[in-house]
Amino acid sequence: MAPPPSYTISPLAVLPGHTERAWHIAWNPTRPLLASCSADKTVRMYAYTPACKFTHVSTIATGHTKAVRALAWALSGRTLATASFDSNIGVWEQEPNGEADGEGTEGGEWECASQLEGHETECKSVAYSSTGTLLASCSRDKTVWIWEVHPDADFECMGVLMDHSQDVKCVVWHPTEEILASASYDDTIKLYIDDPSDDWFCFATLTGHTSTVWSLAFSPDGRYLASGSDDRTVRVWKRVSAQELRWECVLVLDGHERSVYSVSWSVGVAEEGNKSLGWLASTGGDGAIRVWAFSEPEGEEMAGSSIAPPEHRLIASIGSAHGVYDVNAVAWCPRDGHTDLLASAGDDGATRVWRVGVA
Repeated sequence: MAPPPSYTISPLAVLPGHTERAWHIAWNPTRPLLASCSADKTVRMYAYTPACKFTHVSTIATGHTKAVRALAWALSGRTLATASFDSNIGVWEQEPNGEADGEGTEGGEWECASQLEGHETECKSVAYSSTGTLLASCSRDKTVWIWEVHPDADFECMGVLMDHSQDVKCVVWHPTEEILASASYDDTIKLYIDDPSDDWFCFATLTGHTSTVWSLAFSPDGRYLASGSDDRTVRVWKRVSAQELRWECVLVLDGHERSVYSVSWSVGVAEEGNKSLGWLASTGGDGAIRVWAFSEPEGEEMAGSSIAPPEHRLIASIGSAHGVYDVNAVAWCPRDGHTDLLASAGDDGATRVWRVGVA
């Protein structure tokens, strides 16, 4: 059997422009656009060609009065949500101008279609569900809000979840089911589901991290959840019982020398002879980006309830990805043909784009 290939993380583009730290990035799921947000209160949009040439095409002066901490695209790619330290959420739509090209990278100005108020203090994260019908947000006020998306940029609050005892850092939706996960300064991860006869409720609390949990990412097939923490580890949790919605920690990944601020899980590039579970990228305060490849445990059936950890190996890493600066976020491109592209955002104010490929 041939040895597995080795990979490298190669720089493709450096996208400067923010005047303060870049907090987060988000790839549009349907159009060749990459968005970044910053403590400078703006969102910058970059278009890219099939050959991965990036061009700045728009800056949204959001009107937020404090840093824009996080971004999330709706599944349609036509709506962008911004979470701000001013406690509000902005919902942005692009005005049509009749000049959009076939890829849809041009168009009119981005306009604020709605502003969602309710959080008492800094909003830290925002996420659309896979159907695009729900939006989740979380805050330093220890709450998670779930909003139902209605036509004409109208939103209805469906629930305020107060299960965390501290600042909530991140929310993320399951890729195929309406299961929501949140991560907190209280060192825990909470999982929520809707009770059709009642309200949204927390059905599981995942413990094991010994410090703040900063970031979460579901595997593409939805059977695993990765978490990055101030304790410098990445934990991988497995859904061991679909019926009982039970999750267990099956793997702890070490290697980062400081806090892990961000994790992102993509379909990756499958290697011959294994059942790929995709690629997981992690980054944080040590400035390093690490990429792991995951595959099914040997001999395990897809529907099995085994708590065997997935096969895994570190396939690529790079240090000082943003020079001497912390890296605040990593995100894989979800678009077909570009799933080997990884973006990062750092305290240097720049967005950087990388390609993970065979050495």
